Amino acid sequence: MTTATRERRAGAAAGLALALIALAGCTGERTASPAASPASTPTAGTPGFVVPDGGPEVVASGFTTPWSVAFVGDTALVSQRDTGEILEIMGDDTRVVGEVPDLAARGEGGLLGIAHADGMLYAYVTTPDGNRVSRFALEGSAGSFALGAAQTVVDGIPSANTHNGGRLAFGPDGMLYVTAGDAGDPDAAQDPESLGGKILRVTPEGDVPADNPLAGSPVWSMGHRNPQGLGWDAEGTLFSSEFGQNTWDELNVIEPGANYGWPEVEGTGGDDRFVDPVQQWAPVDASPSGLAVVDGSVLIANLRGQRLRVVPTADPTSAREFFVGEFGRLRDAVLAPDGSLWIVTSNTDRGGGGDDAVLRVPLTAE
Repeated sequence: MTTATRERRAGAAAGLALALIALAGCTGERTASPAASPASTPTAGTPGFVVPDGGPEVVASGFTTPWSVAFVGDTALVSQRDTGEILEIMGDDTRVVGEVPDLAARGEGGLLGIAHADGMLYAYVTTPDGNRVSRFALEGSAGSFALGAAQTVVDGIPSANTHNGGRLAFGPDGMLYVTAGDAGDPDAAQDPESLGGKILRVTPEGDVPADNPLAGSPVWSMGHRNPQGLGWDAEGTLFSSEFGQNTWDELNVIEPGANYGWPEVEGTGGDDRFVDPVQQWAPVDASPSGLAVVDGSVLIANLRGQRLRVVPTADPTSAREFFVGEFGRLRDAVLAPDGSLWIVTSNTDRGGGGDDAVLRVPLTAE
């Protein structure tokens, strides 16, 4: 972190705290578990509601701790958390595009989310000095992609064995959004000087946009424990999935400057200082990681819950569940250029044997 960056963050800290508080005002399906609250089954014909059409097929397998998928045109790149490798899928096989530097993979940390924009590949990486967002010129073409030199976009994000966040996504505004976990320090989520427990918003170069909630701060929202999903609907509404602790996992609608309550609140708290989730689930049924927002549906990959959950944006209090227990832990859900949904399994991330796969399933309107 540069001295100038430290000074900007420190100078903005007190005002940011006030601003954020003020602004917060079985292939097949089954209905949501009774443990989910609130929950109901959406009626048929919900406008724009899409669901998986049949069972998934394997796109490629043999992965170890895959975490994120980014498309470059029709070509898919996959990050591997523990090896630090970016893999290119070629048919049903893969090749190594490159390895990120300064990797310090430990626990849930390592090479996490990736995103692509304007010829650059962005990566969220756990290093010996914390979590960092770097970008690399993506050189060559499909079948021969390679990584250029690393450029730091955001640094100073706390890291730990757990709660690293790690999702990257470009919004419809062209800005880069970053989910940062609390890194095992719950108080960080309510500390405006810390980047832990936040969703961050920066330009592709890492500068703070002029219309962020407070000048000089990359913080877009705060009060998060371990957010790992980001996606926008057609109206520009930002959805984020978040791991709770022992009581509730969450799906939130993210507003600039809002405070989502952790560690003061887990799930719906009814506290006017914080924004309640639009849906919540017991962790045994969820542990929501990556998500995709597609034609009125939020499709969420769940780790501990081992299922794909589909939530209609028109009625987030309802949900449907697919592939429960069929493919084990699910890490990411990504819309492919052909309109299908790609699902990343995550059965090797806890020392499990075998390997992981990327699956593909068509989507159909209900």
